[in-house]
Order: sequence, then C-alpha cells, then structure tokens
Amino acid sequence: MPLDFESVELPADAIEVARIADAWGIKGWFKVLPHSADPQALFSSRRWFLQPSERGAKTFSGTVLLRIAEAKEHSDAVVARAHDVEGRTDAEMLKGARVFVARSSFPTADKDEYYWVDLLGLAVVNREGVALGTVKDLMSTGPQTVLVLEYEEAGKPAERMIPFVSAFVDDVDLAARRITVDWQPDY
Repeated sequence: MPLDFESVELPADAIEVARIADAWGIKGWFKVLPHSADPQALFSSRRWFLQPSERGAKTFSGTVLLRIAEAKEHSDAVVARAHDVEGRTDAEMLKGARVFVARSSFPTADKDEYYWVDLLGLAVVNREGVALGTVKDLMSTGPQTVLVLEYEEAGKPAERMIPFVSAFVDDVDLAARRITVDWQPDY
C-alpha cells in the first residue's frame, strides 16, 4: 500500500540537508544521512519536505510533507520516525528521498558563526574596497574552512581561495551580502 503523504509546494527558502538512506528497525524508523557534520537543521524542524531521488524507484512524486515525530543522532547518522510512517515497509519506501528543511527553521547561529548556505553568493572585497570575487563554494580542510571565490581575470573565469579565519576575515555582513577581508588580489 503506498504511503499517503500531503503534496505541498517546496518553500522558497528550502535547503537540501540530507538523504534518507534506508529503513532502520521494524517500527517505521529510517536512517538519514545529513549533508552537514552538524545536523542541527534536522533536529530543529518537525516539518521535512521530501522529493524523490533522481534515480531509483519512485514511491511518490513532487514534493511531500513529512511530519517528524522524533529525530536523534545514532552513530554516524541520524535516525528518525514520522507520524505517517508505520512500520518497516513504509520506511523502506522513503529510501533515497532528498530531505529539505525551510531555512527559516534553522537554529539561530551564534555570534561569528555562519551557515555555509548563507555565505554562498556573497561579494568579497578587501580593506581597500577591491572586489576579489563572489563566494562560489566553501571547502573544509580539517582545521579551517576556505572560501572558494569565482572572478574574472583577462576575460576568463578564475578561482581564488581565502581561509575563512579571523586573521583574514574582517567582517561578514549578511544584510549587505558582503565579506570584507585582509587579502590582496595578487596573493
């Protein structure tokens, strides 16, 4: 019997935060693989929006709302159960689903902490006001995070990397969509 989910519109501020790996146990729990090492967005929201995997069997289509009853950390993953998922067979039907959470339901970041998704697309300028590029990606190198910027040089696309640490980052102004750094274009 197919699951009876409520079809909904994906919120405009929805961020993909995880994928459902498989059923977990026999009581309708399922294993979730978060995209982040700190899956707080999964715990802060009781409304997950699912979309089917791009490949594999599709047991639903479009975007559906999954009302979460409980989510907790377990080993290297997260396990969860939802109000409309009753038993292992139902949980198996979720395998591969992409999990989205509305950005507005993320927990508030501490002072001088930022969600990576909020930094993407921000303009980066140095102390002298010279534009260094736009944040295209972030890369974790273990001890620190690195901003990956895209810019043009001699009419061709180029990349620049700047460590996202206080020694080089003077200010992050999310409202102005700008990061000010102590960095020169020829570094």
